[in-house]
Amino acid sequence: MAIRLRSLLLAAALLPLAAACKSDDPPRWSQSPPPSDDPWAAPAGGGTGAAPPSSVGSPGLPGLGDPMTLVKNVVENLKRPGPYDAPDASADYAAGKPHLGVMTLAGSFGELEAYSWTGGDDTLPLRAFAARLDELAADASLTGLVVRVDGVGASLPDLAELRASLAAWRAKGKHLYCHTEGAANATYLLLAACERIGLAPTGDVMLAGPSAMPVHLKGLLDRLGVTADFLHVGAYKGAAEPLTRDRPSKEMEEVLGAILDQRYATMVAMVSEGRPALTPDVVKARIDEGLFPAERALAAGLVDEVAPFEAFRDQLGQPWTKVAVAPSDDGSAAMMKLARFFGAVPATRPTGDHVALVYALGDVVDGSGDGVMGARQQIASRTLVPTLRVLAADDHVKAVVLRIDSGGGSALASELIWHAVAAVKAKKPVVVSMSDVAASGGYYIAAGATKIYAEPDTLTGSIGVVGGKLALGPALAKLGVTTYPMGRGKRATMFASLDPWSADEKAAVQAMMQATYQVFVGRVAAGRGKTPAEIEPIAQGRVWTGVQAKQLGLVDELGGLEAALAAARELGKVDAGAEVEVYPPELTLHDLVGRIGEVSIGALGGAATSAALADVATQLSPEVAAVVRSTLAQVARFQDEHVQAIAILPIVFR
Repeated sequence: MAIRLRSLLLAAALLPLAAACKSDDPPRWSQSPPPSDDPWAAPAGGGTGAAPPSSVGSPGLPGLGDPMTLVKNVVENLKRPGPYDAPDASADYAAGKPHLGVMTLAGSFGELEAYSWTGGDDTLPLRAFAARLDELAADASLTGLVVRVDGVGASLPDLAELRASLAAWRAKGKHLYCHTEGAANATYLLLAACERIGLAPTGDVMLAGPSAMPVHLKGLLDRLGVTADFLHVGAYKGAAEPLTRDRPSKEMEEVLGAILDQRYATMVAMVSEGRPALTPDVVKARIDEGLFPAERALAAGLVDEVAPFEAFRDQLGQPWTKVAVAPSDDGSAAMMKLARFFGAVPATRPTGDHVALVYALGDVVDGSGDGVMGARQQIASRTLVPTLRVLAADDHVKAVVLRIDSGGGSALASELIWHAVAAVKAKKPVVVSMSDVAASGGYYIAAGATKIYAEPDTLTGSIGVVGGKLALGPALAKLGVTTYPMGRGKRATMFASLDPWSADEKAAVQAMMQATYQVFVGRVAAGRGKTPAEIEPIAQGRVWTGVQAKQLGLVDELGGLEAALAAARELGKVDAGAEVEVYPPELTLHDLVGRIGEVSIGALGGAATSAALADVATQLSPEVAAVVRSTLAQVARFQDEHVQAIAILPIVFR
């Protein structure tokens, strides 16, 4: 996370100061500060922790005798409210007595922490949040949570996992009260898991049905003078459609219709399950209505109370104290993180029998990609394959869970990873857990697993290949650049040329793609215990929802990551309390200074491309602009990897 990187740098900056301050003589500023009349100086009602020193009349910070003390003081003082902040506990709160925890929930949920120097991308990992709820539930004096939801970003599969964590919290006899100042679809689906929902006055709820907006880039490429010369195997393999067509094909419209049908059913089920007074038919009527000002949301049964947050919290009639989304971090933990980050403490792995959880996120790429840093957003064959082989050889790893969120990519890398998964499976169970997307190459690497789990709204399948290149000749000619490829041999310049392929060249590429497709279908057939002829009708590049994939036998069970981990423990005969080994490991300084790459789209025309993308960014929504950039980045890889098992989905889902 961006915050975590900044914290590590802060701690690193404090170390020289702490060393300089260390002395046999007590520092002058370690004397007790004068009494303070600040009402927030200590937790009200006998809360834990001593009062922070007053900023008036105190020449410095207390207790700078050693680095550990300094870090602990910094960590503790940063937690305390400032002189103009709201208190962090009610006046009647007392540690160890029954009370509520007040938590603020905001940001996007995902698989792993996002690391950023600038603070622009904070992600709340699903497993970390579930673990935090388990930690809080162990506190017998904590009777429930009051969650202030400031807006949550999550896909439907992630929301299903998030709601499962909240349901587990409530199943332990803990209360869950939620408040928001306004909620759109994803936020409201989270709120619907709470036993009581509060909405701020003049706030509103938007509960509109799911929608999809395919983004086609052919017009943009035409403007740049770029021809997308692409072929595919499979009637539904529409990865190149956004580049070669002005609108979706009837096959793509059929696929999108099925996806929207499933998402609509999921939304209706989530709301009606969380709000038992609203039957599915009533929920459908509410979705048709769509927009609900505060009082209408109350009358429609979507919320239970319209009030400011403080009034909503206080009318619950229980003492409360703030709790953080992340576990509390004392000085020793911060120092250990810092030591691991700088490499002063070596990385460790569990030594007892355990399950390994391997995240496979992002595009499937050849080579090493961006190494351990890239493993958080890439599936690189030379990074993931060695990892899987290490886990296969470790007798203490009794089962492996492969968590996949990928639309695929390189067919070669997918095949190499498939072999690595097979090597693991030959020695121990491999359970796949599919997140938002596990399609094309993302399904390729999953197909050979012992057992496959998917969420109902997971996008999977897309068993097909696509091949092509971008013919940049006209685009470069606009810039005054002309090329004259020369070679010996009939097809010597087929990949060097900046013009579209000839008919003969297309036939050669099509044959290569057909061979790759047959291997792909064979891998799926072997993994699923079927014949290639049985797989062929459900292949053809078609994207399926998790529900459809379960019916077709492409996945075994519907469920999230925790269900997959439970299955792995059972198959591997591992105790439920055993530690889970997670890959990629915690980030270190070595990873950060390594190769950090990003696919360049400069080859699409330099200044002309930048100008066109600037127009997209200013004239269209940020969502669409992001889809355009992402699609062009994916397509640029075809310059080096001409045949791919990839499901390019330039679709804004809402």
